[in-house]
Amino acid sequence: MSKRGGFPGGGMPGNMNNLMKQAQRMQRQMEQSQKDMEEAEFTAKAGGGAVEVTVSGKKEIRKLTLSPDVVDPDDIEMLQDLIVAAVNEAFGQVDAANEKMMSSLTGGLGGFGF
Repeated sequence: MSKRGGFPGGGMPGNMNNLMKQAQRMQRQMEQSQKDMEEAEFTAKAGGGAVEVTVSGKKEIRKLTLSPDVVDPDDIEMLQDLIVAAVNEAFGQVDAANEKMMSSLTGGLGGFGF
């Protein structure tokens, strides 16, 4: 009687081990790339340089600078703190929405880890 499907001798093909090694290497590269991205800083200016924001790759504000010309100089520090808090909260909402979306997309894949 002949066998249907499967591999001769019932074992895995040699390419399967290579595929697993490639997947592990790819996962390590993805993890390193993500770490590099999280440590990177990005600076943007608006209003001809009146507002300058530096954020991390994790979307966290590291620095916010406002020109005294755009607000009452007595309120600059409080305004900066309020802007940082509001923007970080917005980033948190974005992250939560992205997580929910990714979870719904990958929910059916299960256990692959990449």
